[in-house]
Amino acid sequence: MCQQHAFFRFLNYPIQKSFKRPPTTTECARFRKYARRIRELGDQRFSIQKSPPLEVFSVIQLGAINEHLFPNLKTLELWGIDEHFIPFIPLFLSPRTTTIALRFLFDTPEAVIIPVITTLPTLCPKLQAISLLTLSTDPTITATIFGILVTGRGTLQKLHVDSPLTREAIEVLHELPNLRNLSVVIKGGATPPSVSFPNLTELKISCDNEDGWPGLFHGATFGKLESVFFYPRSEQIGDFLEAFERAALSSSVQNTLSKFYILALRPWNPTYSSLLPFTQLVDLEIECPCYNGCSSRVDDDIVINLSRAMPKLKRLRLGDTPCRQPTTGVTAKGLMALAHHCKDLSLLRVHFQVASLGVPLAGPGVTPNAESTVSWTDCALTDLEVGKIPVPEKSMLMVALTLLRIFPQLIFISGTGARWAKVCSAIYHSKGIVDHSSKRCPIITP
Repeated sequence: MCQQHAFFRFLNYPIQKSFKRPPTTTECARFRKYARRIRELGDQRFSIQKSPPLEVFSVIQLGAINEHLFPNLKTLELWGIDEHFIPFIPLFLSPRTTTIALRFLFDTPEAVIIPVITTLPTLCPKLQAISLLTLSTDPTITATIFGILVTGRGTLQKLHVDSPLTREAIEVLHELPNLRNLSVVIKGGATPPSVSFPNLTELKISCDNEDGWPGLFHGATFGKLESVFFYPRSEQIGDFLEAFERAALSSSVQNTLSKFYILALRPWNPTYSSLLPFTQLVDLEIECPCYNGCSSRVDDDIVINLSRAMPKLKRLRLGDTPCRQPTTGVTAKGLMALAHHCKDLSLLRVHFQVASLGVPLAGPGVTPNAESTVSWTDCALTDLEVGKIPVPEKSMLMVALTLLRIFPQLIFISGTGARWAKVCSAIYHSKGIVDHSSKRCPIITP
């Protein structure tokens, strides 16, 4: 992005002169020299509010009537776009542009957005990736998205829109042969048809109606799916995991899926057994909040079964940040099973019972659930999220020693309270006693 920053420094220079005169021939030549070098413009840290004033673009627009302003631009990412800047968006595009990401400000009028995004496939005939965010749910917007899909069906590889798609638009998705990455919103009552995505590798779906989840995967086939992200917005999710399992098993997705993520807005008690066929999972995260009492129902049996089925796990998060409920969750038995089966596990968040860690372990020969001996040195876990789980003052040292015994590579504990800080300190000093030669980092509690 160094060329981009140099370019905007160049644009900002004349601002001090308040455009009391038009640019000279020399200044225009310098501008074109910079513009031809630009391949990427903007990123997620770049917003319109940080760009030069609109008067700058009004001036340079006059010099780009007969040629493209950025003839070699491949990627355009603009964030925080308001209705005043939208008409300038085509100024940045050319036939070589393949990636476009636009995030509009809330309440931007549809009448201003639609004329511009309608022209994107025409201005960029080789368009491969398009992200249109903070769109409204107005029917005119969804119809416009449908038009983009129809026009760009030959080259499009990535689609990310947060405006609900119609059934007709989803049917067009089926006809995109190169589609690899899909992020869409499904509106309640618009159950998708049976579709096939043979080349899709990443899928993100938001849905606001429980009744739509089972039908969402009915008849769908996925050939190369690697990552799935689901954002259910309804109060009840129902048998979502079972519905996904049936669709995935019919497409052999269990052999390709490595990341599975769900963010639920309401407490939820899923049937985790539906995930057991996905033995190649590396990241498993199912978030659901705790309020009006602990919503987590994860226990030793669930954790042990998951660890047996998914030995490649590196990140495991079940439930929201652990709450203050002291009597629910996984015990030392389940934690030992994770250490035994998932050698590459590096991050863990589950509700666990601190009381079970306050009892001395029998030794390296402890066997979780009558299985083979746990190898106390092989588990790679470095990050443990403990949240608000309370620690009895008299058990702090034993909790520290037990955690270190189960997870000898532990470095970071994310939690709250002075007692967890003392547990961290005890683990830190214990690691120093065991290995004086290692380069140790202090365990931290944000």
